[in-house]
Amino acid sequence: MNNVDLKTVVRLTGKSRLFFSLIVLAGTINHAQSAPKAILESSFLKETKTNQQQLTGKVLDSNGKPIAGVTITVKGTAKSTQSDASGNFTLDAKAGQVLVATSIGYKTKEAFVENSSVSIQLEADQSQLDEVVVVGYGTQRLKEVTSSVAHVSADQFRQSGARNPLDLIQGKVAGLQVSRSGSNPNSGVATQLRGAISVTGSASPLFVIDGIPGGNPDLLQQDDIESVDVLKDGSGAAIYGTSANAGVILITTKRGKPGKSVFNYSNYFRKEFVYNRPDFLTPQEFRDKIASGELNQPDFGHSTDFFDDLINKDNFSQNHNLSLSGGNESTTYRGSVNFRNLEGIAKENSRKEYTVRASINQKGLNDRLNVLMNIATNTNNANLLGGGGWESEATKNPTLSNFNDDGSYRYDRTSTNEFARLFTETSYRKQQTSSLDGKADLTIIEGLKASVFGSVQRNSYIDGAYRALNSEASMEDEDYPGGGYASKSNLLNERYAFEPTLQYNTTVAEKHSITALAGYSYRYEKEEGQSADNRGFINDRFHEDNLSEGQALRDGRANMDSYKNDNTLIAFFGRVNYTYSDKYMAQFILRREGSSKFGANNKWGSFPAVSVGWNISNEDFMQDVDFINNLKLRAGYGETGNTGFSNNASRLTLGGGGKYLYPDGAYRETYGPDRNPNPNLRWETKKETNIGVDFTLFSNKLSGSIDVFQRKTVDLLDTYTTPQPPYIRENVYSNVGTLSSKGIELALSYRAIERENFKWNMDFTASTLKNVMESYSNDIFTVKYKEFGDIGGAGALGNAFTTYEGHRIGEFFGKRFAGFDADGKWLFYNRNGEAVRNDQINNSRDDLNASDLSVIGNAVPKYYLSWTNNFSYKNFDLRVFMRGKFDYDILNTTALSYGNKVWSGNLLRDAFTKYKDIDDTYMYSDYYLESGSHLKIDEVTLGYRFKLKNDSWVNNLRAYMTVQNLATITGYSGNDPDFVLDTGLGNEVNGQRLGIDSRGPYPNTRSLLFGVNFSF
Repeated sequence: MNNVDLKTVVRLTGKSRLFFSLIVLAGTINHAQSAPKAILESSFLKETKTNQQQLTGKVLDSNGKPIAGVTITVKGTAKSTQSDASGNFTLDAKAGQVLVATSIGYKTKEAFVENSSVSIQLEADQSQLDEVVVVGYGTQRLKEVTSSVAHVSADQFRQSGARNPLDLIQGKVAGLQVSRSGSNPNSGVATQLRGAISVTGSASPLFVIDGIPGGNPDLLQQDDIESVDVLKDGSGAAIYGTSANAGVILITTKRGKPGKSVFNYSNYFRKEFVYNRPDFLTPQEFRDKIASGELNQPDFGHSTDFFDDLINKDNFSQNHNLSLSGGNESTTYRGSVNFRNLEGIAKENSRKEYTVRASINQKGLNDRLNVLMNIATNTNNANLLGGGGWESEATKNPTLSNFNDDGSYRYDRTSTNEFARLFTETSYRKQQTSSLDGKADLTIIEGLKASVFGSVQRNSYIDGAYRALNSEASMEDEDYPGGGYASKSNLLNERYAFEPTLQYNTTVAEKHSITALAGYSYRYEKEEGQSADNRGFINDRFHEDNLSEGQALRDGRANMDSYKNDNTLIAFFGRVNYTYSDKYMAQFILRREGSSKFGANNKWGSFPAVSVGWNISNEDFMQDVDFINNLKLRAGYGETGNTGFSNNASRLTLGGGGKYLYPDGAYRETYGPDRNPNPNLRWETKKETNIGVDFTLFSNKLSGSIDVFQRKTVDLLDTYTTPQPPYIRENVYSNVGTLSSKGIELALSYRAIERENFKWNMDFTASTLKNVMESYSNDIFTVKYKEFGDIGGAGALGNAFTTYEGHRIGEFFGKRFAGFDADGKWLFYNRNGEAVRNDQINNSRDDLNASDLSVIGNAVPKYYLSWTNNFSYKNFDLRVFMRGKFDYDILNTTALSYGNKVWSGNLLRDAFTKYKDIDDTYMYSDYYLESGSHLKIDEVTLGYRFKLKNDSWVNNLRAYMTVQNLATITGYSGNDPDFVLDTGLGNEVNGQRLGIDSRGPYPNTRSLLFGVNFSF
């Protein structure tokens, strides 16, 4: 249906008219999706054609080639059409009117109607290629970048109320995993870029905030962040040396701009609801199981939902941010204040923050000097008491009560009354974090610029806790029963950085562009702290503010501790970028670095990198390839290091050996070596090769990148057993093993539809990864395997992961389930495939030829996907963000412990259905491994931008609503699989372990958020 005269519809009546109208509507929609040649003209919306003429026109690109599918609109009217395959179009317009031509991948163009024909020439929109990304000690245009860099701007951030800056980019960067254990406002995030890279060293990327190396993310609020850039491969990250093994995340905050003063205000209000709570028996169901004989448990006569008693149903979080900015050509400024009050779904679990940030930029010496200064401070008060105890409460006999008959709290020595804790104890943190930085740039001569950067960061906090006389901990204290307990500790961390650089830019013969950078870096970090606790307080008046009053101090049973350490890092670095004719590019980096953490024989290390790029689309032979707008091939190799281990790790240190009775009858402390020295201790080194392609296609509608990488981390740091003698102690911290990873990453952006009133664009990321423990031995130390992932719980089940040399990270290693015998006892397959009882299984890990254990699954997702859809219709905007993890396994420890009727408290409903055949003790096997594959509708945001009068004092008013964690599509029967840790090797991270669904995770929540943004 190419052309329809809607006057025909008018002549029809009744059902015929309705039927014909539906046909027209269906044809119109179908035709609109395939770029129609002419717009429907409706007689229902008649419009006078006085002085109008049928205009004919043609749309061409900058090379004179026709462009199809361009939307041409008569400005100020609803009349529009589209160009055909030859670039031609016709449209009713009159002299003096203005045509507006828009097309994805081209800049919008306006043309005046002067006669009956018009020619419109569109210029390609290269804004994406000209986009500036931060690359460390400078910036580059995206089209000049030769390493793997991901850029996320503020308009791409998640909008569900970030607790941490990394929440903003979760799922937005291919290869970057951001894991959070739940919605606890006081919890952190676990991050991992391109797989595990260390066993005991730091696995967290380096944060560089406005140039501050090791910047503190706690100082950042989402409305103050301009963009986030991620240096993913070694060829780009090598400029940061031993701090960059896990990648580099560069965060740029917003700056003032010349022009009139502008105030911006934004807020959001969030309400959370429990979603997918553990499926345990209700009190009545529990009582029914007792009555039916399925449970042999006592009925205490009460009905208590212990889990629900910990839920804060009145939770209400809010965030308010007010900023002011402006300036002129010489001076610009921006300041902001932020108040944020986050309340968790758990009672007594919250975080209240105040943040102030200011920046000023001043030019001088005829614009040859530029000085930028930033200052920020954050104060937060965190209530740390609540947020735990979920396993204990969910698994209690639900016929018990939190109270005795007299109204007092019920205590017993087999469990903790978590509900009573919330009212008889306190636990808090008062934290102050501040930073000050400044940078001065001086143009000495044209092309030569000297810069000096300096920063100071200070982080301090006080932790306090008190347990009242009537608390369970005090009542059950065997030394001081009924006496209060108090503790207090503090920490002070200070970081200093000084980094002068010299940069030279020049262009030779109009084709050779050279940029050279040389610099020096000095960093010093100092940390100190102390702690003390006391017991036996006779009243609750002082809490933790008068520690000396407790009886335990007088009896010599109080505790006190303090520490202080520091480290220094200095470096010399250089980078050279060369471009020939915008076609061929090369980048060379070398960083020479020394650290006080290293052994005496390895104080210094060198970290080289090289990368090259080829803008294939700029070649002459590509000029006739119309569907390719930009095509760049790049390849790089780089080395980085890891110094993320404790100070003095290479040195012989002394420690207390306890108090002993001396001949004179006095007790005195003894001291002795507590660590073997290792003068050969050095940094872990990651060697990485990356090959990538950047492209834009189909008139800039489709853009993206593909990266293939291979990396190997050598000289892994870990503790190894040593013979005595010659060593003083039984182990030493040394460099031995090798880890490797390789994978593919894909990032796509597609402008599906771009019209005057309706736009649709999408972003898609995908990645796959293989992570292998290549070796864990050398000529001195031999280790066949490493065990990770303590299963915990009853039964002393050991570790879930046994990682052998040459095997993949995250391999579950254990028994293979073969069924149950007639008595409900476990049967497992032995190495010959025979089903045998557990006592006939060989559990050896040292002799795999004799062992009946084997690899039974893997906890590392093989594929990661994310998909963002952005729609806009007139003043409405809609964003739907989905992400998923696929092809991996999760150990369901909740089912392992509470799907088995051996437990004497509350049980999962599945204990009587799915797991009803078990009549045996707890066992770890593949019986409790489930697929963790899932797709999550993570965020849906609907917004509306109000049309305001030109003389209104309010501008850019937008209101929006976001539903976070809307739905999770999965076959996994436990808690939300997205909150199960998918990073690391199985070591504990924020209370979690790789691939192990803990028995008492923070409740999964769905949140509803309302927000408003406007400027004035």
